[in-house]
Amino acid sequence: MSKKRVYLFREGSASMRDLLGGKGANLCEMTNIGLPVPPGFTITTEVCTEYYESGKALPAGLMDEIKAAVTDVETKMGRQFGGSKLPLLVSVRSGAKFSMPGMMDTVLNLGLNPTTIEAMIAETNNPRFVYDSYRRFIMMFSDVAFDLSKHGFDEEIFSDYKKKVGAKTDLDLNAEQMKEVSTLFLKHVKDHIGRDFPTDPYEQLALAIEAVFRSWNNDRAIYYRRTEKIPDEIGTAVNVQSMVYGNAGDDCGTGVAFTRDPSIGTHEVFGEYLMNAQGEDVVAGVRTPVPISELERQSPAVFKQFMEMSKTLENHYRDMQDLEFTIEHNKLFMLQCRSGKRTGPAAVQIAVDMVHEGLITKDEALLRITGSHLDQLLHPRIDPESLHEAKLLAKGLAASPGAAVGKAVFDADRAAELGTHGGNGEKVILVRDETNPDDVHGMMASQGILTARGGKTSHAAVVARGFGIPCVAGAEALAVNVNARQFKVGDVVVKEGDTITMDGSSGSVYLGALKLIDPEVSGAFGELMSWADATRKMKVRANADNPRDAQQAVEFGAEGIGLCRTEHMFFEQDRLPIVQEMILTKDEAVRQAALDKLQIVQQGDFEGIFEVMQGKPVTVRLIDPPLHEFLPNFDGLVAETTELKTRIELGQKGLDEQLEAKTTLLHAVEGMKEANPMLGLRGVRLSIVFPGLVVMQTRAILQAAAKLIKEGKQVFPEIMIPLVSTVNELRVVQLQLEAEAKKIVEEQGVEIPYMFGTMIEIPRAALTAGEIAEYAQFFSFGTNDLTQTTFGFSRDDAESKFLGKYAEQKILVRNPFETLDTVGVGQLMKMAVTEGRKARTGLKCGICGEHGGDPESIYFCNQIGLDYVSCSPFRVPIARLAAAQAAIQDTVKHTTDK
Repeated sequence: MSKKRVYLFREGSASMRDLLGGKGANLCEMTNIGLPVPPGFTITTEVCTEYYESGKALPAGLMDEIKAAVTDVETKMGRQFGGSKLPLLVSVRSGAKFSMPGMMDTVLNLGLNPTTIEAMIAETNNPRFVYDSYRRFIMMFSDVAFDLSKHGFDEEIFSDYKKKVGAKTDLDLNAEQMKEVSTLFLKHVKDHIGRDFPTDPYEQLALAIEAVFRSWNNDRAIYYRRTEKIPDEIGTAVNVQSMVYGNAGDDCGTGVAFTRDPSIGTHEVFGEYLMNAQGEDVVAGVRTPVPISELERQSPAVFKQFMEMSKTLENHYRDMQDLEFTIEHNKLFMLQCRSGKRTGPAAVQIAVDMVHEGLITKDEALLRITGSHLDQLLHPRIDPESLHEAKLLAKGLAASPGAAVGKAVFDADRAAELGTHGGNGEKVILVRDETNPDDVHGMMASQGILTARGGKTSHAAVVARGFGIPCVAGAEALAVNVNARQFKVGDVVVKEGDTITMDGSSGSVYLGALKLIDPEVSGAFGELMSWADATRKMKVRANADNPRDAQQAVEFGAEGIGLCRTEHMFFEQDRLPIVQEMILTKDEAVRQAALDKLQIVQQGDFEGIFEVMQGKPVTVRLIDPPLHEFLPNFDGLVAETTELKTRIELGQKGLDEQLEAKTTLLHAVEGMKEANPMLGLRGVRLSIVFPGLVVMQTRAILQAAAKLIKEGKQVFPEIMIPLVSTVNELRVVQLQLEAEAKKIVEEQGVEIPYMFGTMIEIPRAALTAGEIAEYAQFFSFGTNDLTQTTFGFSRDDAESKFLGKYAEQKILVRNPFETLDTVGVGQLMKMAVTEGRKARTGLKCGICGEHGGDPESIYFCNQIGLDYVSCSPFRVPIARLAAAQAAIQDTVKHTTDK
């Protein structure tokens, strides 16, 4: 642990992110390369840890170190903290190692009190500016230090006051009115906390620092960290910086900018600013800002200097930068720089462009792209044909790309309750005047975000872009009424539950549901993927059960099918009656006739899949789930038979045959009912008890392959026997199917390059992999079931009942069904690969569980030497990238180890 707890900006550097946080480290770096940064200091992340370990108290002696740092800043600025002449005011901001925009707390204008107010008025001769700063300080400080919501100040007291005096915006208020607002704010504080607002600047500073440390564990920060997989224990630094004032007059301003467009990645500075405003006004959407290009007209010298600094910082950090700046009486100050949050399309475009510009290498470009970035490239867009008769409601700013359709909802809690972004809940669009950090949970549960106020750098826009959620901001035609749960555009009223369509790429909002179409990925995406493919060692396959999914997988770069689930084909409406007949009959001739019918349709399915895959390997899993899944629900049948009996008892005629049929079906289903079906008659066990079923499937697979081979096409079928726990199960089934395969080859008169293998999804199979590899020609890890059986968890029950508590209490750091448990499940996999390849040289090993599309899990798969990963078609590009990143990281590790 570092002994030094407070660092002046000139004492740190960009390499000290762990200790000073990202914001503090970058403020130090900008200071040291000579940019105009208001002086200040950073309190380290270690102090945050001490704060929590000591029961939420500032460590002994810290305030003495802080006072020494303040003295240094006073000297630099020629001002005095709390002084009656030339007073020094400061901002207090959070700053963790990883960027968490808007998740923690900020205080501006700290140090204002009756003494410093009079001194500033005397210095500036601008009482309106001073009281504007004071009312902002009271509101922000009370929000973070006393937990008094900004809403009570801004939306109630301030808004009511503006209405009372006929002011449309805060700029319409004069000095006396701002002073009166400040007095109302002070009264609000005393009424609610029972004490006067603090006037001692050092008390203010201590309370603000504590508030920032506390904000590390506020609900929105915790939620953000869990989503972004940021460790809880790293803590936040606190940055205390001299205030410069963007609200001191018409030659002052504040803004946020990016050195490249964060939405689409074009190489041009993108940003917004407001004159006579403070930073919160821009990001909170209080006033709609103007594009940065307007600054060139308004203040050419400042604009030129800003553009030069933007270039300097981007070249220095070799990445697109997010910049915050203030102009004070035509003098430019840099308040922050960090690697800018960007959309998926922008991330890819910027990475590829920077390689061409010589700023970064191809490996660096690949490492900068995340799976979520690529996922965003797959966002749908509105079908142009559906726009001809679409009713345009409003136009706003295109703040985050992609189109979305959903029901309008008007508060974050409701959005979180109804929607699950990308999940199985209702599709909702969160509609707000503007969003704030407390809305994040609802934003992430929404298909899209629509705000009436705010710009492209507003909270809504930044968060939406960061998580790949379509967003339209600043749609000023919307009159949002949260209490009535509706918005109006002219005469049109949209109520909660009404469906709207929004396009975050154009800023358009439409009434009703428009048709969306899938995106086309090419250009920079294709180039980046070609670099990934040239770098990775593992192949990438897809899980696909029909020709349509197989085609999608090939288009996204799949090199084969790692899992084709044959039972999914049985659930189609025209086939289910045949399957049920096959299961329920006791007549072997009837059962065989049903199997013969199924063989014809299954062969057609496989022909379609093999045709699409054009010589790429296709792993077909023989039937896996228990047979009762193909039959009607037992409880439903009980209810139906009970109802029929009741109706017959009441005298209704003509129901006897129906009751007899339902009762027979009920008894059959009851006979197949199992106490624990996931560990019951399924997988290889089903193949042993009902051998005719898998013989039929094997014949359908190989006859389909033979047909295409005769047509001069290449086919490589791999037949996979699931849920094996002992080598004898595999031996019995495989020898039977091998005999059937030889018959088919002889009948068809062509050689078929088939393989037989097994899924490793039971711990015993992994532990005895050496024996199993004597028969299996390939292993595929079914990590969904392997995770269930290793942990002893039922996935559905675990995720709904206790995994959330496990995460909160850090019993499990990750949900093991989303990210592979490398310590337990992973070790079984590693053992199986090692022992399997000892028994069979060159044994092909892959993974086909959902983990095959998770980047962290893919890294582990690369480490243990798997030949391929297999995932859903839309995850294929993500898996290709993750496999390349794993190869790069592996190379770096081996180089470092040497």
